Amino acid sequence: MPQDVVQNHAGKPKSKRINIPRVQSSAESEIHNLQSHSFRTDMDGDSMIPPLFRARLHELFLQIEKEFETLYTENVNLQEKIENLNEKLERESFIGDKQSYDLTDFDNSSSKSLSKQKSVTGSGSQKIKTAHKLKAQTSKIVSSFKGPTVSCSLVREYSGHKDGIWDVAVARAGQPIIGTAAADHTACVWSIETGRCLLQYQGHSGSVNSIRFHPSRDLVLTGSGDQTAHVWQAVVTWDQAKGHSSEEDIDLCEKDEYEEEVGTSEGMPSLRTPVCEFTGHTGVVMAADWLPGGDQVITASWDRTASLYDVETRELLQSLSGHDQELTHTSSHPTQRLVVTSSRDSTFRLWDFREPIHSVSVFQGHTETVTCAVFTREDKVVSGSDDRSVKVWDLRNMRSSLATIRSDSAANRLAVSNTGVVAIPHDNRQVRLFDLGGQRLARLPRTSRQGHRRMVSCVAWGDDSANLSCNFFSCGFDRLILGWSISTCLKDS
Repeated sequence: MPQDVVQNHAGKPKSKRINIPRVQSSAESEIHNLQSHSFRTDMDGDSMIPPLFRARLHELFLQIEKEFETLYTENVNLQEKIENLNEKLERESFIGDKQSYDLTDFDNSSSKSLSKQKSVTGSGSQKIKTAHKLKAQTSKIVSSFKGPTVSCSLVREYSGHKDGIWDVAVARAGQPIIGTAAADHTACVWSIETGRCLLQYQGHSGSVNSIRFHPSRDLVLTGSGDQTAHVWQAVVTWDQAKGHSSEEDIDLCEKDEYEEEVGTSEGMPSLRTPVCEFTGHTGVVMAADWLPGGDQVITASWDRTASLYDVETRELLQSLSGHDQELTHTSSHPTQRLVVTSSRDSTFRLWDFREPIHSVSVFQGHTETVTCAVFTREDKVVSGSDDRSVKVWDLRNMRSSLATIRSDSAANRLAVSNTGVVAIPHDNRQVRLFDLGGQRLARLPRTSRQGHRRMVSCVAWGDDSANLSCNFFSCGFDRLILGWSISTCLKDS
């Protein structure tokens, strides 16, 4: 988790000794007396402290305040220096890794070429082949410094939640809306283009930990700390920004102080009653997702089980047990009846429901909590972990990972685009982009004026074909959702 207290270079908190003079000047006494005049006027009738002692206390408090101001200024300066150094180290390590990788390839190919050349003496054609290989490797080194074309820019902020945001999801194609799940016990539906909250769901009594849109209907699935998962209807009227549900009345929330803070000029429409509710878990429901077709849902809980429910009958079809510790996430394949569940036991499991009797496979590629595992459209699985690594797996052969991405911070709920770009949110407030081969593409800009100011908990890719202003979204515990415009030019793998 990101720390709010900056420490000195020795690793210990910086402390200062305050020397308090015993005698104060007459000018200082007059200033302090004037500053504390109103306080003394209010307290003279009730306080038992003599005026001289009270004035002395005010003087000490002012000195303490000055010391805190000095420390605060030093902390701000140190934070800026640390951020600049981190960015510099990232750039240098990125270039160094690419150079060392290419030089290794260069050395290996060169040694092979030289040994082959020695074994066949007097072969002029072999010398020509070796020269061509050396030339190719040299051009590879030069081209490696030309990074892929990636453009990242912050477009819009979505404000309104009163606590940290756990999850963000994008609706199906043709619906320019996103959904968010937050620790303030609410889930919200936002307009991508206007940034307005079109609908707020208030049916949960605990933190809302996940949100997913139905693949073809105006339904939303949320999982919560109240040990339940809800399905609720979210039909929004764009002009009037109202929601409608056939099973409940809609009421407008009155403005509160927080809405005035973030500039909300009118109440947001809200829903309180779900279309259906899934119960049975004895622990927090951390995540829930629709299976292909939207007729069934999968939930993952802290009770160490995942549950498969039928949406129409609301019945529990199967309880999936096997993880040794709490589950952290679940995700389903976009087209096949496959599900992955992640756990704090450092493993993730692949559940196959394509046959009447389901099968399960266990994967132990991480050393700490697996925070998430998601499918790609190329039949791969990408897993992220608190061990500061992200791994890419092939569904056809998952004995070992295809690629491993190392980082300096834990990876949270990541997302993979249709073009194969892996977006990884981190505890250290950064969001980094990689391809499925593990090559780093870019890092989203983060300064004091833009970017997240706390842990980034989740990211989601939008529909590139919709021609919207934002095609990527991130959320975090600074209570903000950020909409980004990201364009990439990748070579076909």
